[in-house]
Amino acid sequence: MSILTLTHRLVGAAALDVGTYEEIEADRAATPQAFFIVLASSLATGIGVMGLGGPPGQILLMSVAALLGWAAWALLILQIGSRLLPEPATRVDVTELLRTIGFASAPGLLRVFGVLPALTIPVFAITSVWMLVSMVVAVRQALDFTSTARAVAVCLVGWLLAGLIVIAFGLWLTPPLS
Repeated sequence: MSILTLTHRLVGAAALDVGTYEEIEADRAATPQAFFIVLASSLATGIGVMGLGGPPGQILLMSVAALLGWAAWALLILQIGSRLLPEPATRVDVTELLRTIGFASAPGLLRVFGVLPALTIPVFAITSVWMLVSMVVAVRQALDFTSTARAVAVCLVGWLLAGLIVIAFGLWLTPPLS
């Protein structure tokens, strides 16, 4: 797999190109690429959060929190999409789903620009919505949904629940005020 193919897939995934998601879904060799994108997006999140003014050690904590948030979201999407809201044609292949939603994290790479304090909040707001929309396209393709509304419901419910998990994780790690 060439860097050119990876770049093409990153751009296609970020551009919400259905054909790119279908290509990724079908290519088992894209699994390591998807994993790399999720890790890089998580690291970009950790770096970007520094624009809010925290200690440098916070990069690792925020990167891990972003990675755990993605993993929670992925697990929730799998469960909601395959058990609670499947369509009759829904066929679940976990690796296909993980590949497509891994590439849906491509907009998160831009979060690194959040390191600039004036851009932190706009960058995170834009990339969060962009990743949600990318995830909808990825889920629609990977779970063979005919209804975009169903993919939106699966992703939105999963996103909200994953957000609650990340908040709970953050509260658990935050030292108590005395």
